[in-house]
Amino acid sequence: MSDSVESVRAPHDDADNPLKTPRLEKLRALREKGIDPYPYHYEKNADAAGLQARYAELPAEAEKPEDVVRIAGRIRAYRNSGMFIDLHDVSGKIQVFCHKDYADPATQELVGLLDIGDLIGVEGFIRRTKRGELTINVQHVDLLAKTLLPLPEKYHGLTDVEARYRQRYLDLIMSEESRETFRARSRIVADIRRLMQDRGFLEVETPMLHPILGGASAKPFVTHHNTLDMDLYLRIAPELYLKRLIVGGVSERVFEINRNFRNEGISTRHNPEFTMLELYQAYADYTDMMALAEDIFATAARAATGGTTVTFGEHRIEFGGQYRRAPMTELVKEATGVDFLQIQGAEAAREAARGLQLKVTGKENWGQVVELVFGETVEHTLIQPTHVTDMPKEISPLAKAHRTDPRLTERFETYANGWELGNAFSELTDPQDQYERFAAQVAARDAGDDEAQMMDRDYVTALEYGLPPTGGMGIGIDRLVMLVTNSASIRDVILFPTLRPRK
Repeated sequence: MSDSVESVRAPHDDADNPLKTPRLEKLRALREKGIDPYPYHYEKNADAAGLQARYAELPAEAEKPEDVVRIAGRIRAYRNSGMFIDLHDVSGKIQVFCHKDYADPATQELVGLLDIGDLIGVEGFIRRTKRGELTINVQHVDLLAKTLLPLPEKYHGLTDVEARYRQRYLDLIMSEESRETFRARSRIVADIRRLMQDRGFLEVETPMLHPILGGASAKPFVTHHNTLDMDLYLRIAPELYLKRLIVGGVSERVFEINRNFRNEGISTRHNPEFTMLELYQAYADYTDMMALAEDIFATAARAATGGTTVTFGEHRIEFGGQYRRAPMTELVKEATGVDFLQIQGAEAAREAARGLQLKVTGKENWGQVVELVFGETVEHTLIQPTHVTDMPKEISPLAKAHRTDPRLTERFETYANGWELGNAFSELTDPQDQYERFAAQVAARDAGDDEAQMMDRDYVTALEYGLPPTGGMGIGIDRLVMLVTNSASIRDVILFPTLRPRK
């Protein structure tokens, strides 16, 4: 391989890139000295946080020459021609002191070719400076990766918000806040998974490619399988497959932490691919799901903050204890004075909505009007966690009819901070009723509703073999993480969000 700058630059960059050129020259010099700038392995035995804890009681100006440590990380500050280096690893920061009195000749030769951002391995002994800073007196340094682009200026960080999402790796390098958000997300998912397993739920995996659109009302992504010569839908929900597993008896309790895909809008709370917790429990109903939801949300809050009270913007939200439970129509009546349970028929409902100065298309059914009025007048007011119960049958094709009012279903959605966080049912188990609900959805689809569900005859067949009384629930992980980490945008809690291409 040639030692020229041209030979080592990235093929899509100009050879005279002023940001790269000095580093490419150092890269060439390293290779001329026989130093591999991208080695295969490094054996370390410590990290920054561990050293800070281990030597917390070491007094100023004391040293431990017998304690030789090996640590690896990224150079974040480089002072006095490399005599002092701030080394950051995933656990924290430690100062490195490179001086000819301690460092071997190879290290002295290497240090002048280092830059901020380079990854290095350091071997040396521990001391504490006169000013009290824990420091590694370097005996040997290994270059682990030579960086060809400089990091953003450290006092301003990555100020381009768009770049934070497009170059997440750079955002994570520069922002401890971002790193902690994603560590919190990992803890939340792990603790929810542990809670489910401790409650006897079996974790399963269901298909992401569906031959029939179902399980939710949403616009799908469509792909084509060449060998089978058939269109398939990227999963919008795993619901119908998970309930097949309850029919089959693999377990009385199943759950899946899954990725779903919906070909809809993008906003601060919506990403085309997103993560859901979906679960089903035999011999349970929607009241059992309310209690389980409260435990799940409290678990997420504790994983993120250590307690059940979280702060989002100006609101302090309490996820501990039992939440308010209120029917959707009752909440609408409280907000508007209109009791939709006393209104019969779609046209009368639409007229009531018009009387509230709300815009309707003229095609909404009774249930869709109730949902519309709720969304416009109530939803944004639900700051503390609230289970909104007893939702209209016409917007709940997979939920069991309510025991006291056939226009409603045993379904609830949990809201906090004005956001929907979860959706749960007493699951519909009557195959004939389910067939009729699907047929109504097909009719709506034929009439132009491209979010309506399709007829899934195999699922109806599964119900004909018997689905026990079952409670089911779906919880959006991304939105929940947003709330408990005080993150303003869903892009702040998804490592690689979907973005519009740059022109």
